[in-house]
Amino acid sequence: MNTATYEVLAASSNVLNVLGAFAGGLILAGALIWAVWLGMRVRDREPACPLREEQSRLPESGAVHEIREMREPDEMPHATRESERLMPYDLHHAATRRREDQNRRRWTPGSSGSFGSGGLGHV
Repeated sequence: MNTATYEVLAASSNVLNVLGAFAGGLILAGALIWAVWLGMRVRDREPACPLREEQSRLPESGAVHEIREMREPDEMPHATRESERLMPYDLHHAATRRREDQNRRRWTPGSSGSFGSGGLGHV
């Protein structure tokens, strides 16, 4: 084969590459247009947003606020026999009692905290 044949093959290879890239771009653009069209159809089928009058409102008594209170711990039931296991339906959901002292327990000054708590270390 002479050089002219190689030049024709190289030129035809470049043309095929350009045509392939163009066809791939057309396919990609078509897929994106189809996806947008499909999304618009799906959105058109969705119900409309509620009107201002249909929005939920605060109750007459006002906003609900969190109530924080300290409760007494409830004892876990124990198995009657050593071989018996407690099942979830064995646990009762009894209401705990309100603790008389409503102050939260805090670390006492000078007591140890957790590791890495940023304390003074050994003094």
